[in-house]
Amino acid sequence: MLNQKRFIVSHAPFWHDGSGITERSYHTFLAALPAAIFGVVKYGMPAVGVLSLSISLAILWELAFNKVSKESVTIGDGNAALIGLLFGMVLPAGAPWWLVLVGTFIAVIIGKQIYGGIGGNPFNPIAMAMAILMLSWGFYIDIDVSLIHYDFGHYALYPIGALKHFGPSAVEGVTAADLLMGNQAGAIGTTFGLGLILGGVYLILRNFIRWEICLSFLVGVVLTALMFKANDAARFGGPVIHLFSGYTLIGAFFLATEDSSSPVNFVPMIIYGLVGGMLTVLIRNIGAWIDGVFLAILIINTINPLLDKIRPKAIGKVV
Repeated sequence: MLNQKRFIVSHAPFWHDGSGITERSYHTFLAALPAAIFGVVKYGMPAVGVLSLSISLAILWELAFNKVSKESVTIGDGNAALIGLLFGMVLPAGAPWWLVLVGTFIAVIIGKQIYGGIGGNPFNPIAMAMAILMLSWGFYIDIDVSLIHYDFGHYALYPIGALKHFGPSAVEGVTAADLLMGNQAGAIGTTFGLGLILGGVYLILRNFIRWEICLSFLVGVVLTALMFKANDAARFGGPVIHLFSGYTLIGAFFLATEDSSSPVNFVPMIIYGLVGGMLTVLIRNIGAWIDGVFLAILIINTINPLLDKIRPKAIGKVV
């Protein structure tokens, strides 16, 4: 009898680099902290309340789901806390407590756990939660409405900038430096553009997110904004406004790059990011919503399975 030996291999990846969900969650949490801390300094204790409540409720929702479904407790991996932090960062400092309660429930339970937990969700949980809140209670998500009577001098720990204008007048005379350094009205964790960029670069260098998605998303924003600006310069804002205001940076670095809802191959990632950036500007300029980042991310999440079918040509040939 021939001495046959079977070559047995495990499922890819064959060599684990030692990283895991916990490491990724806490490093992403760390990368988002500069922008979140800036928001706390800028908006004061109301921002502390929103962020604290959002993180706490996200953890409690996941713990409750674990108990009800009789699964092992997963709050230790940090993913629920990360969802809570990012969700709190995209809310205005004046958001009511019940909005945080509903939003974290949508993000953790509907956006993540109902699909089987980490790795199973086809949509970004934060984008899903914000889109539903925008459709249901857009009044409370509107930054202008939320901050029009906000007393920066009273609430802020260290008031930064005048911030006396809202609406269209808010962008008159605003420079890229103003936007990068947070001298603009916005959500708690989205005004400090430089902090978001540094956090995104940190995650790219640590290989927690893919640069292809971030860069192509931003390129899509710039190209589309340039086309609108060239068509009607008086009506539409330029690339600087679209890049460094609203939810663009947090969307490009922290939301669109989520593993379970984004492609894994090079060409699909480029298409995915470009379409997301283009849709962001299209929704802002000709859509019904003032900011299209969350809706754009949900759309590219939807086409992600189709994009992932674009794969590199296999090496070798059939014989």
